[in-house]
Parts: sequence; structure tokens; C-alpha cells
Amino acid sequence: MKVMVLENRDGPLQERQRPIPMPGPGQVLLKVEACAVCRIDLHLLDGELPETRYPIVPGHEIIGRVVDCGPGVTLMHGMRLGVPWLGYSCGVCRYCLEGQENLCDQARFTGYQIDGGFAEYTLADHRFCFSISPTYSAAHAAPLMCAGLIGYRSLRMCGDNLHRLGIYGFGAAAHIVAQVALGQGAELYAFTRPGDEQAQQFARQLGATWAGSSNQLPDVSLDAAIIFAPAGELVPAALRSVCKGGVVVCGGIHMSDIPSFPYSLLWGERQLRTVANLTRKDGKEFLELVSKMAVSTKVKCYPLSAANEALMHLREGKLTGAAVLVMS
Repeated sequence: MKVMVLENRDGPLQERQRPIPMPGPGQVLLKVEACAVCRIDLHLLDGELPETRYPIVPGHEIIGRVVDCGPGVTLMHGMRLGVPWLGYSCGVCRYCLEGQENLCDQARFTGYQIDGGFAEYTLADHRFCFSISPTYSAAHAAPLMCAGLIGYRSLRMCGDNLHRLGIYGFGAAAHIVAQVALGQGAELYAFTRPGDEQAQQFARQLGATWAGSSNQLPDVSLDAAIIFAPAGELVPAALRSVCKGGVVVCGGIHMSDIPSFPYSLLWGERQLRTVANLTRKDGKEFLELVSKMAVSTKVKCYPLSAANEALMHLREGKLTGAAVLVMS
């Protein structure tokens, strides 16, 4: 099978041939149909994630079909499954037992500690896979597995009384969670890189009340803001945008250092929170929700061999929506 593998820090990915793996106990072998490209993949390439093992096959937004099952697994051949970032948790620690498996100290992650979906076939723990609605094509379902799930968890952390939501960084995650927030009746305020008129126009097309640069402030205070861009300097900016009692949620796994800021920005019972991965409960809730709301994803497709090109386009901010690798 063909894989795109990261053999050392800073890449690029190398195209290699490997034997198709055999599923072990509890595993399922999937023929990959599509795998979305995520900013986490850039953090992996840049050596910004701790204790990265090499070589590693990136990719954690996988849609594939069941080819074979290991001992203890009975799934229908050809069944379509989605594989997310969280690929394993221990199931017995305090976090797992309290429904916070995303915080498990023994957790392992797809495309980081487990070979992922930049490949024609991949293995996954069947317990951490999701059934995918047939209403989505493989390419359009793939971004739901991380961009959608992390966005959904971030949105939940914003609280229930959400009338005005700001989103900093209007890419793959933002364009999905924006549709959910708008469907729930919130007003949307989109903050992009200065001068990124294309992203601002995209936000307006989705229904944003206001779209502007991250160094601007709208004329109204927001109830909450989600930061998807991995830029620490956006934290003080977002705190300035929210009202007293407001929430700022950092939705990324990695962010540059947050600069110091006056306590007055945090005072007034404002909250600063982070999102760490996802739980399977999040996944089931989210996939049911997007099917009912008919949430759509905007994608640009690339062949597997063009993974480096897709990553470069993501890094350079040339994408509207999500990049997806589609297997032949």
C-alpha cells in the first residue's frame, strides 16, 4: 500500500510502499477513502508536539470502509467508519471513569502516536470509530472527524446563554462550528488574518453578522469567543471582545506563547478555557446534530501523493474550508 510518512522533524512527507497491515485484537482494518488535512499535522511536521515518534504516518480525520477485523471485533465488511484524533484511552483511570477520557494520561492519538490516514489502508481501535451517515461523501465527512468535533466541544464550552459568538481564525473548524452556532440562533462575528478578504467574505456567505481582521473590534461585546488560530497574541484580543462573564475558548492543541496582559481584561468574571481533544460522547452527539441540521463542509481535494502540497496550502492560508486527501 502507498503511505505518506514523516521520517524526521520538518519533513517533507515521503511517499513509501508498505505491506497492508493485519488487524490485531480489538482492531479493524480500513481501506481509506479520504483523510482531511489538519493544522495539527503542521504542528507534527514542525516538531511542536512532544515525544513524536518517527517514522509516523499523519492523518486523523479518516473515512474508510471495513476490510478486515481482528479478534474480538465483528463488523460488516464494507461498513463505513470515521476515525478521529483520540485513538485510545485506558478506560480505568479517574478521567475515563468520569467521562473525561480526553484527559487520560495513557491516551494515544491517531496520526501522532498511531499511524494515521495519509495511507491507502489504516488500522484503528474499533471502540474509537464512528459510524458515518450516508448523506455525506467521504471527502465531505472527513473534516467532521477533527475540525468539526473540536469545534463542537469548543462551542459547548462557551455556555448555554450564547447570543453573540466570535471566532478567531476562519478555517476548517470555524466554517463547521459557525453553521452549528447559527443554527442554534447565535449571531456570528468572524475574525481573520488582517487583509484576508476571502475568509471574511466566506464568513459573510455563511451568515456572519460581522467579519473583520483580528486586530479590530466589532461595535458590540460578545458573549464568547473561540480561538482556532494557533496565535497566543489573540488571547488578549479575544478577552477585549467579550463582555463581563464572557468566555474565551482556545480550541487548538498547540498555541504560541500568550503575551502578558493587564488583569483588567480577565476581571469581571471572564473565563479563559482550553479544549483538549474530544470524547466519544462528543462524537456521537455531534454527528447526530450535524445530520439533523444538514451542516455542510467546503473541501478542496488532493490525491494522496499531493499531501505535501495540501499541507503547504494550509500553512500559507490558501484554503477556504478544508483540504482533503482522496484515495484512488
